[in-house]
Order: sequence, then C-alpha cells, then structure tokens
Amino acid sequence: MVKTNTQRNRLSIDVLPNEHKRIKAYAALHGQTIREYVLESVRERLWREEERKELSALTMDLDRDPVLKELWDNEKDSGYDKL
Repeated sequence: MVKTNTQRNRLSIDVLPNEHKRIKAYAALHGQTIREYVLESVRERLWREEERKELSALTMDLDRDPVLKELWDNEKDSGYDKL
C-alpha cells in the first residue's frame, strides 16, 4: 500500500459568536462540516486571488508583447467591453 504525505498544519482562528453561528448555519445548509465549509471557502478565495494575479500579469505584458496587445484590443471583441 502506498502512503501519501498527509502532513498538515493546524490553523486556529477566533471568531465572534454570531460569526460562528452564521458559519455553522451556512455549512449545514451546504451539507458540510464547519471545517469543510471554511476550507472550501478559503480555497475558492485563494483560487480567485491567483486568477486575478494571472490576469494582472497578462495585462501588464500587453505593452511589451504586440501579439497579445493585438489579441486583447480588437474591434471584433470590443462589444464585450461594454458589458
């Protein structure tokens, strides 16, 4: 049997009683434990932050890369800018 690396770090936070109740309620509504709900929420936030970072890096490269600039700024897709 192959063992996977299951080492974990503990993260502990203090929340206000009303925040705890809300987290617990939302977790229950999603059929999750508080741990599962919080981890999923944090992972989703991390994913969004990484996506923003990648988009920001891409747009910064527009000035240096004429091919990307042409793909980014074209009349065909300019209608989406108004959305």
